[in-house]
Order: sequence, then structure tokens, then C-alpha cells
Amino acid sequence: METLAHIVNGFSICLQPINLWYTLVGCFLGTLVGVLPGIGPAAGIALLVPVTYGMNPASALIMLAGIYYGAKYGGSTTSILIRTPGETASVMTCIDGYAMAQNGRAGAALAVSAIGSFIAGSIGVVGLTLFALPLAEMAIEFGPAEYFMLMLFAMTSVASLTGKSLAKGMFSMVLGLMLATVGIDLQSAMPRYTMDIVEFQEGISFVVVVVGMFAVSEVFQGLEMLLRGTAPAVIRISGKLWLTREEWRRSIGPIWRGGIIGFIIGVLPGAGGTIASILSYTTERGLSKHPEQFGRGAIEGVAGPESANNADTAGALVPLLTLGLPGGAVTAVLLGAFIMYGIQPGPLLFKEHPDIVWGLIDSMYFGNAMLLILNLPLIGLFVRLLYIPRGILYPLIVAISAVGIYSINGNIVDLYLMILFGVVGYLFNKADIPIAPLVLGLVLGDLIEQSFRQAMNLSDGSLGIFVGSRITVVLLVLTVIAVLWPLIAPRIKALKTLPATGPED
Repeated sequence: METLAHIVNGFSICLQPINLWYTLVGCFLGTLVGVLPGIGPAAGIALLVPVTYGMNPASALIMLAGIYYGAKYGGSTTSILIRTPGETASVMTCIDGYAMAQNGRAGAALAVSAIGSFIAGSIGVVGLTLFALPLAEMAIEFGPAEYFMLMLFAMTSVASLTGKSLAKGMFSMVLGLMLATVGIDLQSAMPRYTMDIVEFQEGISFVVVVVGMFAVSEVFQGLEMLLRGTAPAVIRISGKLWLTREEWRRSIGPIWRGGIIGFIIGVLPGAGGTIASILSYTTERGLSKHPEQFGRGAIEGVAGPESANNADTAGALVPLLTLGLPGGAVTAVLLGAFIMYGIQPGPLLFKEHPDIVWGLIDSMYFGNAMLLILNLPLIGLFVRLLYIPRGILYPLIVAISAVGIYSINGNIVDLYLMILFGVVGYLFNKADIPIAPLVLGLVLGDLIEQSFRQAMNLSDGSLGIFVGSRITVVLLVLTVIAVLWPLIAPRIKALKTLPATGPED
């Protein structure tokens, strides 16, 4: 009853006109941050933290949180329309979202992204409200070995289920892991594979690789078609800018599953929305009766990842608020904002500052509704981007990408890398090699290496630690299934299609 009273009091705080205004401001700014490639919610929040100094702590944190989940909404827009992920967790949306746009269903893709984000975001906030403390205790059980097996499962799932060839998927994943080793080794402090280039000591930026391999490679392919005279006509929107009944029927399951997956993965410190969206995508592809449609404009490939991506936001606040553990860059910046106001997240937060923490949580219900209201009317405007002539659109994509990349570090080397990975992405598309495993390998490479090293140190070099708990055993079994599934699935399908034979006469 005490908790219920705090929840009700939280609604009275977030419904104050000034806090509703800051919720709206945060959602609007977050949407802009998500649309612009390269900035991301962490940088957006970091830029505005000094601006909030002197504000009421509840109002400031409500606005900063609005930027966080607002950026998750905005990231899907450019992913769908111009194959440029506005936010790192929107990478998976590029695959089928852009394909839907190419098929004339950009309006439906944007609509299901907004609706799925709203439903799954609400699922995440309900989970945060009801299960924050129990789930925080569960997250404590994840040690280095469990994190290693979780990330290994995520990578093998993507490598085996994305694309038509297991070998090509594994090649892409290994290349991503190799790129992740570039930079300063965290344990020995020695440079690795930097080729004496100072800029490489901090590693190869994930955003540079993603923008290059998705956006710039698409420009190269478009230029090739223009030079050959085979460029398709301007894409016309087919049907309504809304979901058909069949599209909605196919989306509702992935939205709910994505919401649950995203929230659970978000609870695990260090996992993040990228892993959540990838696991959701592979789950939907594995459950689909027509997996061959994925990559060609399957609406499930948009609904699931976008839902998981947004539910992850609420999940990521669980370890931050209950344990004081930031699970990623964004929550680390939010932790700094809490401390700046003299508030220490952790087990005592819900007792010492119930008005602030419940005001923040309850504001997310209204923030998700505001984002839906903001985004749905803009669908008709956004899809007009597809009518821009390609001679204007391609330079525009390159300009947006270059500004976003350069704004991160002010480093000209990143621009050269962006072009280089644009060429690599172009060659990958030519060879039909999936890009997603490379991206995931780059994202998780450093984390999986550190988790492996920590686990080996804890076990004095014994590999038995990776089968030393129920969690690691379950994840190991799932990893083996993910690797073998592309080999087993065709045989199972062939057995099902065999004609039934009755007894001999």
C-alpha cells in the first residue's frame, strides 16, 4: 500500500503543468536527436545536462529521460526512409524497414514503428513500475561468464539466421570482432592493430561503421545504377499511409514479444537496445512461417526490433534506479545528472526520494503517448522524402552522414573511414554477405572480450565456469541450436512436405 501511495503521488508530480511541458520538450528534442545520425541519446543528454543546472530535480530528470526514449522513436525514421540509422539500436530496422520503403510501404513501416514503440514502451514502463526491485536482484546473478554466454548467443543467432549462408554470416561476425580489437587494450594498456595512427587508439567508432555500411553503401549502389541507366523510378507510396488489416495482424505478436524481450534485456547492465532489437529480429524470423520474406520487407522485421528497442529504455532504468549501476553510455550520463542534484541512485533511492523517482517513472506513461501523437501526424510529411530526385537525395544523405560523423569527435579520419566502410558495405551487398553480424560483432567485441577475461581470471583459467550455472548452460544450449538451426531447418521442412503414405494394399 505504501508503494501504491508513492505511485499515485508520482502521478500528481508528473501531471503538474511545468513537468508536462518538460516531458514534451524532452520527447521533441529526443526525436530530433534520434533522426540525426551520429549524435545519439547519450550525446544529446550530455549536451543538455549543464542547461538543466538550477532546475527542479524532478523536472530536469523528467526532461532528460524524455530525450532518452524520444531518441529511440526518432532513430527509426531515417532507417526506414534512407537506410541511415539515426540511433545505434535502429540498425535492424534498416533491413526490412528500408525494404518496405522500396516496396512503397514506407507509411506502414513508419506507422508500425510508432505504434509498436508506444505499446512496447508502455509495457516497459509497467514492468519498471511493478518489477523493478525483483528484477534488479535477478540481474545481480549475471556475472562475467553469464554475460559472455549471453553475448555469444546473440552474435551466433544473428550470424546464423541473417542471410542465406551460415558461412557468410560467420565471416561477417568474425570480421566485426576483429575490428573491435583495434585500439588500446584495457588490461595491458598497449595499442593493438592501430598501424601507428593516433586516431585509432580509441578504437573504430561503431557509428562510423554503421553509417558507412548502411547509408554510404546505399549511395554507391544508387550511383552505379544511375551510371548504368538502370536506376528505378521515384518510389511511389502504394495504398494508404496506414497499416492494412493483414499488416496489423502480422505486427501485433512481434510488438508484444518485442516489448517483453526488450524490457528483460534492458534490465541486464551492458546489454542495451542493440542486442534487444537483434534478439527480437532473430526471434521473429525463427517463428515466422515465411522466413524468406525477412530482408525483403517483412513488417515483422520492423515491428519486433522497434518494440524491443523502446521497451529496453524502461528496462535499462531498473539497474540504474535500484542498484546505481549504469548499463550503458546513456544511463551513465543520467547517473551523472542524478549525482549533480545530490541524489544517489541505489537501494535507498525509493525510500529517500520517492517523489522524484516515481514522478520520473510515471512521466514515461505520458511521454510515450506524447511521442505517438507527435510522430503519427508527421508520417505524411516524412514519406515525401522518397519523392526527392535521386540526384538531390544522394548528396543529401552523404551530407547528413558526414555532419553527424564529424560532430562526434571533430576528426577527419572518421570521414575517411566512413567512405571506406561505404565501399565495404557496397562489396558486401554485391557478394550477398549480411552486414548485421559485422555490426553486432563490433558492438559486442570489446564487451565479450572483457567478460571472457574476467571469467577466466575468476576461474583460474578453467573453462568450466562457462557451464557452472543454470544460466550459462541454458545459453550454451541456445547457442548450439542457433548455429545448427540453418542446417536442421531445411530437413525438418522437407520431412513435413513429404506425401503421407498409407499402408500397402
